[in-house]
Amino acid sequence: MGSWILDTIQSMGYLGLMWLMFVENVFPPIPSELIVPLAGYLAADGSLTFAGVVLAGTAGALIGTMPFYWAGRALGEARVRKLVRRYGRWLAITEDDIDMAARWFDRHGGATVCFGRLIPAVRSVISLPAGLMGMPFLPFLFYSAIGSFTWTLILASAGYMLGSQFEAVSHYLDPVSTVVAIIVVVLYVRKVWVYRHSA
Repeated sequence: MGSWILDTIQSMGYLGLMWLMFVENVFPPIPSELIVPLAGYLAADGSLTFAGVVLAGTAGALIGTMPFYWAGRALGEARVRKLVRRYGRWLAITEDDIDMAARWFDRHGGATVCFGRLIPAVRSVISLPAGLMGMPFLPFLFYSAIGSFTWTLILASAGYMLGSQFEAVSHYLDPVSTVVAIIVVVLYVRKVWVYRHSA
């Protein structure tokens, strides 16, 4: 899988990185913890620029926050919960996920959108309560941008610093990334199974 991510970014450049980050935010089959460090490595070897990686990764993540935000704004809580009960298993979202993100939002307000972007269990769904609670778009965009930028900068820096050491660890990368992907898929299938049988 690591090779596939590298090939995607190398062939499509910054647009490939943006696309991967968008998909990861809407439906996370590939974690950003794998995507962005690989892009950071490509910046270290000169294929991309570090600034370009951070900006493209941030932009893709930011665009990926929009579907859930606008769904929350447009549909309202009752309809969102109804859709989650019916289709949430396919997006790996449950009502408990919404409740957890909403509690964070109630407790910390707009800053939750920023900090929520740094927390794997929360980052994909934090946009939903922001939309449901009518958070204005510009503050949502501002907080999302700060959180997404910080997360992307940390991960890109890790990949960039790996730099010359990449060749030493590259033969471990595909097996490890494949295991990560298998774990993500297994957890996803388990969530779908549990969701279906608890409905």
